[in-house]
Amino acid sequence: MPQTPHIEKHFTASDIVRDIVIGMSDGLTVPFALAAGLTGAIAQSKIIVTAGFAEIAAGSIAMGLGGYLAARGDAEHYASERIREEQEVVAVPELEAREVRDIFKSYGLTEDESASVVNALRQRPKDWVNFMMRFELGLERPDPARAWKSALTIAMSYIVGGLIPLSAYLIFKDAHRALSVSIVVTLLALAVFGAIKGRFTGVPLIRSGLQTALIGGLAAAVAFGIARWIA
Repeated sequence: MPQTPHIEKHFTASDIVRDIVIGMSDGLTVPFALAAGLTGAIAQSKIIVTAGFAEIAAGSIAMGLGGYLAARGDAEHYASERIREEQEVVAVPELEAREVRDIFKSYGLTEDESASVVNALRQRPKDWVNFMMRFELGLERPDPARAWKSALTIAMSYIVGGLIPLSAYLIFKDAHRALSVSIVVTLLALAVFGAIKGRFTGVPLIRSGLQTALIGGLAAAVAFGIARWIA
């Protein structure tokens, strides 16, 4: 009988999604909290919009730079560890071979079962190093363009997220009316974004959406309350 071919579907863009989550979540939350806080002290939408755009500009640059430095740090760490492994397979091959056997042992293989693989790896130093990087250190070769991709993705996601809560202040001159609209729009955006995030992370959509909306709403409420208390 004909059999349906088995096709595995795995999500392979986890780094991009992580960057979007970082940028969008902060972009939705921080400008939203800032606008709410300023609304508690002043009633002029123009000032709030000006401050909001300034925060979005500064926040996107800071977040993008943070993503760039983090990715560069990962790449530099991988490079330094690879150099060390390349030196060790030459300087102390027996010790490295024992480490390979220990790795296979952790998977339940016996000495005899792992011996042939160990011997094969010793004949191919490059593959040996690749094996140690992945299975001993748990490190994957980073994308050379990862730093810039991460910086741009986080920064653009932050900008897009930040424009959502400020959109109401661009339409309504009355800051308190704009805040009411901004609350509805931003909480809805947070819920939708949280649900989408849950789709990729495996968290139930409703729970992820509610959690994200709750965190953003709480941040805005605290900022609004502090501004009203000070004012």
